[in-house]
Amino acid sequence: MTEEQLLAAVDAQFIGRASPTAPRIQAGGHPCQGLYWTPKGRRPKTALIATHYNVDFSEHYIAPHFAARGYGFLGWNTRYRGAEDQFLLEHALIDISVGMKWLREEAGVERVVILGNSGGGSLMGAYQAEATKATLQDLVGGVGRDILQNLPAADLYISLNAHQGRPEVLTDWMDASVVDETDPVATDPGLDPFNPDNGPPYSPAFIERYRAAQRARNQRITDWAKAELARLNAAGVPDRIFPLFRVWGDLRCMDPAIDPSDRQTPLCYRGHPAVANRTPSIGRANTLKTWLSMWSLETSNCQGKPHLSKLAVPALVLQGTADTGVFPSDARKIFDFIGAGDKTLELVPGAHYFEDSHANRAAAVERMCAWIEART
Repeated sequence: MTEEQLLAAVDAQFIGRASPTAPRIQAGGHPCQGLYWTPKGRRPKTALIATHYNVDFSEHYIAPHFAARGYGFLGWNTRYRGAEDQFLLEHALIDISVGMKWLREEAGVERVVILGNSGGGSLMGAYQAEATKATLQDLVGGVGRDILQNLPAADLYISLNAHQGRPEVLTDWMDASVVDETDPVATDPGLDPFNPDNGPPYSPAFIERYRAAQRARNQRITDWAKAELARLNAAGVPDRIFPLFRVWGDLRCMDPAIDPSDRQTPLCYRGHPAVANRTPSIGRANTLKTWLSMWSLETSNCQGKPHLSKLAVPALVLQGTADTGVFPSDARKIFDFIGAGDKTLELVPGAHYFEDSHANRAAAVERMCAWIEART
């Protein structure tokens, strides 16, 4: 089907709801909102739900494809859509539960499939993990605590071109040569991935030093954020915002010999890595609390492994081999982390959003549909 034919075959209903921990704002906007895609004139009994940390998923590219095949698809947004600098995981999970409850109680859905796509993979994995065994309830009080202890669970989990977790992907993408977080220019030339003296190709010794320096950079920011938050809180200031520079330095974006796949190099999601790395991008603004909640390797609960290991429902990990930001080793780690006995890993042709080929996108949808149908 063409895009026009797909849209003609489906309905899309706007849903706006308050959250137990965030009311509707006075201007009228709901903290939780999205579009529910369905086959025209029908009420599906099986539906998918997809949410991201920051990106608006209401018009998700794959929603009409699933709807045209008879499924419901809720492209759902939390209060943090477009507000990544304020993100707190515990409240995001509460907001996702609003969409889950809507599917069960108002849309009449009997079977829910969580779709963890791109950065939303670890977020949706965290949701299902908390619904399986709650561990984050002490981060909130009152009604929020009760909600986190009783999240409605999904029946199936799909990881689609998903990053391992928020701290992991940011650290893997960090430019390890940054020597001053307040200066976008200051660079250690011996670690500069864009210094031709270092590669590509990059030597095993350079790769090892670079990866260690990426982790050290993440830890330096964490150490500063904890100390700065304590200093501000002592003065009665609850938080502050700070910038983050140069986060398109993953060596795999420049060197195809590292974690081989069908991807193009040099290339990242924002174009040429050398250009993208100079431009404010992922994580470009954070509050101290958001850094510690989402990006820190030491303190963040947005890491994939602890949550994925709790999953007990059947799980599919589908990974496009031409993805320029998620690589085969990432998909294999996600697969290994998942605790479910019924789990499947498949590498399929295509880029991150299968934007490279309509045929690849259709084939990926067909594969997911077949997997779901085999478990209904």
